[in-house]
Amino acid sequence: MIKILFICHGNICRSPMAEFVMKKLVADEGLSSHFEISSAATSREEIGNPVYPPVRKLLSQHGISCKGKTARQITESDYDYYDYLIPMEQYNIRNMCYIFPVDKDNKIHLLLDFTDTPRDVVDPWYTGNFTETWADVNKGCKALLEKIKAENFNI
Repeated sequence: MIKILFICHGNICRSPMAEFVMKKLVADEGLSSHFEISSAATSREEIGNPVYPPVRKLLSQHGISCKGKTARQITESDYDYYDYLIPMEQYNIRNMCYIFPVDKDNKIHLLLDFTDTPRDVVDPWYTGNFTETWADVNKGCKALLEKIKAENFNI
């Protein structure tokens, strides 16, 4: 079982978008039984809140449901449980260091580090540009899935 945790500041925009995009990509490949995919926040600000309405709408437009998802904060035990800890930006990594002081197993990688354009995924909470974030998340998730497939499934 390959376990992936996507992480952003509040767990209402970017990380749940990545969670549900990746679940769809994995399902489309027929690999769902080999993955556990979730998302969480570095902050406590949005705990218990649903996915932000513009993100829900965008996911829905692509045939993806995020029904029932509510924000949660990362915990110390997440480090040992998940194989991949995928924050959306450097700011998230800095905040993760308060919970996981050392990345001893090299599990933490920015989502777009798996692409040919490594950088932060822009936060639509501030930019209002959910389409740009959607493009970044799709690109990153596809690249991450290709890496995992190459390393684990000889595809």
